[in-house]
Amino acid sequence: MSSKKSFLFIGYSLAFALCLGITRMSFGSVTMPNIFGDHMVLQQNQKIEIWGWALPDEKITVNLEGQTAQTVASKTGTWRVTLPPRIADGKSLVMTVMGSNTIEFKDIKMGEVWLCSGQSNMAWPLSNAFDADLDTLTAKFPDIRLISVPQVGTQEQQKDFKGNWELCTPDSAKSFSAVGFYFGRQLHQVLDVPVGLIDNAWGGSACEAWIARDLLSKDQRYDELLDRWKDIETNYDFDKQVAQYNAKLVKWKTAAKKARDNGKTIPRRPRAPRNQLTGQHRPGNLYNGVLKPIIGFPIQGVIWYQGEANSGRAYQYRDLFPLMIQNWRDEWGIGDFAFYWVQLADFMEEGEEPAESNWAELREAQTMTLSKLPNTGQAVIIDIGESNNIHPRNKHDVGKRLARWALAEQYGVKIAYRSPSYHSMIIQDSKIIVTFDHVGTGLKGHDYKEVKGFTIAADNGEFVNAQARILGKDRVEVWSDQITKPKAVRYAWANNPICNLKSMGGLPATPFRTDDRPGLTINSKK
Repeated sequence: MSSKKSFLFIGYSLAFALCLGITRMSFGSVTMPNIFGDHMVLQQNQKIEIWGWALPDEKITVNLEGQTAQTVASKTGTWRVTLPPRIADGKSLVMTVMGSNTIEFKDIKMGEVWLCSGQSNMAWPLSNAFDADLDTLTAKFPDIRLISVPQVGTQEQQKDFKGNWELCTPDSAKSFSAVGFYFGRQLHQVLDVPVGLIDNAWGGSACEAWIARDLLSKDQRYDELLDRWKDIETNYDFDKQVAQYNAKLVKWKTAAKKARDNGKTIPRRPRAPRNQLTGQHRPGNLYNGVLKPIIGFPIQGVIWYQGEANSGRAYQYRDLFPLMIQNWRDEWGIGDFAFYWVQLADFMEEGEEPAESNWAELREAQTMTLSKLPNTGQAVIIDIGESNNIHPRNKHDVGKRLARWALAEQYGVKIAYRSPSYHSMIIQDSKIIVTFDHVGTGLKGHDYKEVKGFTIAADNGEFVNAQARILGKDRVEVWSDQITKPKAVRYAWANNPICNLKSMGGLPATPFRTDDRPGLTINSKK
């Protein structure tokens, strides 16, 4: 290309770019990650961390409506400033970032920011929830702001993602997390402040994928898990799987055409392979891909719905889950921010007789985390699952039960928020008296006068169905005619238990057991 043509090409390119009116990526070296943008919500009453990239030693000035901070980019071209806390006053703010170019963000609100994370039950969109048609039609909340992080699984730490803040409208809400929407809407309506919701959930994700891999490698408890993945990483041939799939697809197309021509049932189409190396199970993949790009953005806390993918390793989850929470808190560096999770719902067939259950063991591991870390909470939903659907569509109650925790613990609202939970037991002759904490004004048997869901065992450890009745405000008497010398009691200990104990306020009692009999998953570590 001649020098004249080159000059003309560059000139046309510059003119075209200027016509686009790009402010964030204008001609200059200062850029910022997409977690910052028009319509974003910044966490009130908290120092505001702002960061981005520029040329080495470039001077950067950040101004947020009269608050200014200056810095110089590092030798590697990174920069970061901290602005003082502000309150949510309803004003629409503008932030400018100036270096060799200027970036301007408009319609910023101060408010409450929460991260919505986990697997598919958190990712489940509002459009697929109960009453989605009504709730979508009324999702007109300009002071609720939404942003989603695309699914990227990688061992390389990501600095940014493709996404933008949006106002909550019927169109934007329908594809957003249903649990996140109901949670955020409840906070917004009670607190009357803007709410920012960040969704980075990924369906089917395993807890270990959300943790920094080097942290796992320092702990011998996860050696078997990591060794399994090292073997996969060494021997996995995705290209071979794709080639095999393509060959099956050719055969299927031929068979499908033949079946269609002869009026017969078309065989099932082969499923395309998924690359395990870029998926949501590999340790560290989601920490690097969908968490790292937002770490540091000021938040009030996290709501979390995950555990199904780890139910086969429930004993391991006792340590893995708290490790993940602490990993996130350490990375953010803002102290023990709120972390509230959803306990697994009831799922699969109801069993008439007591049996061991990996889902019950996972619920137990979740409950144990309450006593291991401060500022944590658990929304119990053992009453709203669906036996034939791992994605119960009642996300409304899930979001509201999480919101109860946040409103009570973070914002000082005087409401019931914690499910009744096991406190102690005493044996009286052939009966066991169980005392509960967090009962509010008392306990009740929902829908039936008879209290259902308890089992009881003698020294042999074999549990049988038990009868139960409420004594006073916070105690339940449990017995069985088959057991004369009881030693242990369980409640709602099954994949899909038949149980109905609740507080008078309607919060279901937390599943528990008083024995320490080795469970199904005690030796599962991979």
